[in-house]
Amino acid sequence: MGSHMLETVMGAVVLAVAGFFLYFAYEGSNVKSVDGYAITADFTNITGIGIGSDIRIGGIKVGVVESLELNKKTYAAVAHLRIQEGVKLPKDSSAAVQSAGLLGEKFIAIEPGGEDAELQEGDAITFTQASVSLEEMIGKFVFSSGGVDGQKDVESEEKSADEPSLELP
Repeated sequence: MGSHMLETVMGAVVLAVAGFFLYFAYEGSNVKSVDGYAITADFTNITGIGIGSDIRIGGIKVGVVESLELNKKTYAAVAHLRIQEGVKLPKDSSAAVQSAGLLGEKFIAIEPGGEDAELQEGDAITFTQASVSLEEMIGKFVFSSGGVDGQKDVESEEKSADEPSLELP
């Protein structure tokens, strides 16, 4: 009888610890819904952004990505964004997909514009910059025709152009 009571108490302790870790993970994940107004932004490439991704201004979270869809006419990726109620964005603000480090999570960075008129519920950010592909950048660097050797060739051509040429009749 005492053995069963010990197993029951240990099971309750394990469940309590698991519940604590779930609560801690939820609080630290910033997956909570944001109260505010909805706007959209069209991107040519939104790789790395998903539902719940952060929207930041100056590195501070001001909203979340609510949903993503494909515009069937323009084939642009449309991001539906939810911005905190107290954050008022000028109509000429821009949005860019950025990364929190070399291989870090991606987020949408908003650069506020200078216009007096503000974005309202249902408006769209028209100035956007697509996601940059790390693989594409590395490929361009590795397979580029320039580089150090290409620079040496340009310098030798410039020197030879400055020197007089000797032409024999």
